[in-house]
Amino acid sequence: MDAPAYRIWPPVALGVPLVAGLVMTAAVGDPFAFAGRPTRTAGLVLVGAFLLWNGWTLSVMASNRTSILPGGATSVVLQSGPFRLSRNPLYVGLIALDAGLALLAGSFWALLFVPVGIASLLWGAVRPEERYLAGKFGAEYAAYRARVRRWF
Repeated sequence: MDAPAYRIWPPVALGVPLVAGLVMTAAVGDPFAFAGRPTRTAGLVLVGAFLLWNGWTLSVMASNRTSILPGGATSVVLQSGPFRLSRNPLYVGLIALDAGLALLAGSFWALLFVPVGIASLLWGAVRPEERYLAGKFGAEYAAYRARVRRWF
């Protein structure tokens, strides 16, 4: 099959730690007050950034006729739009969404677990995807990888 062999589907890698943090907040509470207008504002900014950033990324992917769903076949190494700034712009957006939702929920634990989600995303999706792209596109992907950072 012409697709990355993910260990963990990207939304699950970030979603499970988020939900675990929300459950912990509901079950045992947070160690200190973690809500209020600044927290909600930061959460809204991150969710808004996710919408704009991932919308832009998806439009670039669609206009280049490459798979927009995680795990689909990649037809070209995208190097324009957000792909000039990050090799994984959709994942950057998902991380912003994850942190934004934790802030909107006012959950210290969910925010604390964001790095767990990032580590799961890196191990479960990013590294397998990089192996897939290196195998499929060889020198072209290696040159792109040398020019563009993984996240930012």
